[in-house]
Amino acid sequence: MRIDLHTHSSVSDGTDSPSELVAAAAAAGLDVVALCDHDTFDGLDEAVAAGAAAGVRVLRGVEMSAQHQWDSVHVLGYGCRVDDPALAAELARVREGRNGRVPAMLANLARYGMPIPAEVLDRQVGVSPSVGRPHIADAMVELGYVVDRREAFDTWLADDRPIFVGRYAAPLGRALDLIRGAGGVAVIAHPWGRGQREQLPPRLLTELADAGRLDGIEVDHQDHDEATRVDLRALAERLGLLATGSSDYHGLGKIDHGLGCNTTSGEVFAEIETRVTRRGGRLTGQGAASV
Repeated sequence: MRIDLHTHSSVSDGTDSPSELVAAAAAAGLDVVALCDHDTFDGLDEAVAAGAAAGVRVLRGVEMSAQHQWDSVHVLGYGCRVDDPALAAELARVREGRNGRVPAMLANLARYGMPIPAEVLDRQVGVSPSVGRPHIADAMVELGYVVDRREAFDTWLADDRPIFVGRYAAPLGRALDLIRGAGGVAVIAHPWGRGQREQLPPRLLTELADAGRLDGIEVDHQDHDEATRVDLRALAERLGLLATGSSDYHGLGKIDHGLGCNTTSGEVFAEIETRVTRRGGRLTGQGAASV
């Protein structure tokens, strides 16, 4: 069984619609795929329906924007009840934070001689309920300011670059508690990617695991080299955490993140199913979208 537990659609910052994502997953030989759009559940019903038609099981997921001591942390939530009021309210607050900083970022770009007309940005945002930096990056590509998303972030949009504007993200502990409180399984995404080992040291992960707030960590990810994966796997084993693997697929939005490039074992997936069922969450099936 081939299982990819971290993908994105055009409902957040991927380039495939939920249906196109599932079709691509089927073509890649995946049996299970989790749709984890940023801070929204809105693409899940379409993906689940497409999965039923294509013979791919779609796990309901979300990637929640969090922070620890002002450092960005992403938390994957699997099987959450989308109508949980506390989680829905926090996701809405995060999305509002994303949208609220856009005018300032566009003003910064204009000051550097890179204005982005509203119609260009709207075209990149599409059906997404919130505007993110990847949408701005794609608009920059369309207008010829940069070659691709990577150049846009490395030169202009990353946290330490000239265009960046901060926004609200949920405190890490609160994000974990809300996901689990909504019946979900909480896994920190790519915890030691892009120099984050100092921000999420073993001591912190140990504290979260010992407190029963953290279910797992994403070990096999393209942002982790082999030595990092070995260290994370050993840490997960020592702490009794689930060790997942996934592509973090964004369609054309990320290179070297092809579907199924990293996968999760059947044993780990079965344990995720067990925990979601025990907590009263929701793994698959049709239902109301997020607010």
